[in-house]
Amino acid sequence: MQITSWYTDNFEDRLTGRYITIKHILPLLDSYRNIFNVSVAGFSEMGVEIPLVTLGKGAKKVLIWSQMHGNESTTTKALFDFFKYISVNNQQTAQLLSQYSFYVLPILNPDGAALYTRENANNIDLNRDAEDVSQSESRVLRSIFDSLQPHLCLNMHDQRSIFGIDGPKPATLSFLAPSADALKTITPAREIAMELIVKMKNYIQAYHHNQIGRFDDTFNQNCVGDSFTSSGSPTILFEAGHYPNDYSREQSRSFVFYALIALFDLDTASQNNSLDYKEYFTIPENQKIYKDVVLYNVRVDGEDNLQTISFQYKEKLLHQKIEFELYFDSMQEKNNVFGHQHFDLQGGRILVNSHQNILIDKKTATIFDITQNLMLI
Repeated sequence: MQITSWYTDNFEDRLTGRYITIKHILPLLDSYRNIFNVSVAGFSEMGVEIPLVTLGKGAKKVLIWSQMHGNESTTTKALFDFFKYISVNNQQTAQLLSQYSFYVLPILNPDGAALYTRENANNIDLNRDAEDVSQSESRVLRSIFDSLQPHLCLNMHDQRSIFGIDGPKPATLSFLAPSADALKTITPAREIAMELIVKMKNYIQAYHHNQIGRFDDTFNQNCVGDSFTSSGSPTILFEAGHYPNDYSREQSRSFVFYALIALFDLDTASQNNSLDYKEYFTIPENQKIYKDVVLYNVRVDGEDNLQTISFQYKEKLLHQKIEFELYFDSMQEKNNVFGHQHFDLQGGRILVNSHQNILIDKKTATIFDITQNLMLI
């Protein structure tokens, strides 16, 4: 398929894994200086530069920012895949850059990116700072927004592996057209965002199984997307999620790349003039239904009934690399939770770290099925 080869050909292999910082992207930005305009939009709370990439000369102004949360890097990788694609001078990209002017902040929160934290250096969630605009990073974004008055905003994030949709399936990419008020009024700006999400969803589903979700649209004026939508600018929230056996999220980033291809009509298959915003509400809403590892039908001392035991990975920054450490999450009789890895113990017992008792606050290194004499993890 053409789109698959596009992604393979434009995969930016200098950015891989989950730990992506300013130090990783600056060499790439330097390589694009003869093609795109690369400048410094401002500085973080710790004085680190926040790069701004501008490209195109079109009338439609698009503002994009990624890694507002420092530990959410999948969309940053996808943006550089997109940069690589549109840096090739052909008829499609020439038309794109004649129609649009892009203003891209690849890493809005460089301090959080370096620390691998959601928050910035002052422990402030920048996506809850839209009203106060108390942080340097927030002021950079707000200043650009106010000066541009963009026709479209893309607010790009990662979501946790707990999210899934009916099926069940992991929510590999979720979208949101943020509300403009507490009544969730479908304003003209929000209707545009909904139509564009429908276009991206339809295009991705033509190449993938249905793993597209819709994020909760409860209004929060402190959230940047809600604030910008209230101001009249169509805004779309991207949430890159889990794909089976892809904790590095290299498959998830492909979904974001495909979405951008569709959004800006770079494939004729995505061009559809008969979009209905109401179809947005048919996209299944995200549900917190997944755990990273689930053991079903486990015999536990002191419990009359078989138990479902769940474990979750915690992401730890160690030696400039993200390590995934497994920890006990919950135990219940119900088996209404799904696992990215799952095992049916059929009444068997387990040893966790060679102990019969589950160690709640300890890293889970091994899970052993005593009955089957089998190492599960």
